[in-house]
Amino acid sequence: MDEIIKWAIEIQSLAQAGLEYGTGVYDLERYKRLREISAEMMSYKTDIPIEKVTDLFCNEKGYQTPKIDTRAVIFKDDKILLVYENDGYWTLPGGWCEVTETIATNTIKEAKEEAGVNVKPLRIIAIQDRNKHNKPITVYSICKIFVLCELLGGEFKENSETIKMEYFALNELPENISDDKSTKEQIQMCFKAKDDKNWKVEFD
Repeated sequence: MDEIIKWAIEIQSLAQAGLEYGTGVYDLERYKRLREISAEMMSYKTDIPIEKVTDLFCNEKGYQTPKIDTRAVIFKDDKILLVYENDGYWTLPGGWCEVTETIATNTIKEAKEEAGVNVKPLRIIAIQDRNKHNKPITVYSICKIFVLCELLGGEFKENSETIKMEYFALNELPENISDDKSTKEQIQMCFKAKDDKNWKVEFD
């Protein structure tokens, strides 16, 4: 990660904590200004408009923690399930972990919504810092959790997010894989995990 972006994220986190737990009027004003500076740094470095950075980067309250993204890893006949989204890229089914869900239940929900399949989560393959593995860099921290699942059945139905789903062998992976959501390298990691009975969870 670019050092300036890293510093901006750290300043934002410190400022947010200060705004949550600080009590002095002048201290709160300083924390607010630090938060504004962190947004200006991020906008300058990424060319994202300051208004959008402020909305994404500075709208939370409380102690700042990473967001959670779960990805369902589903195999059938040694082929992995990928969904084709309406942005024109293939990815593992998944998305934000809802506040009412656990890692397991969110994985089940996303697999059903995006791929139309019923699954049983078996084990975690990896927990990755998104900004270390995916692009573009986001203005907040995200933990991506890859969950190996057992396929129970189901049928795909086109929906608001995905146009189709297919199973791919390791040597047949499509070229237009989403660097944003699950890269080719992350999918290759999933194949390795499936075939390794002694696989240890990878984490950053």
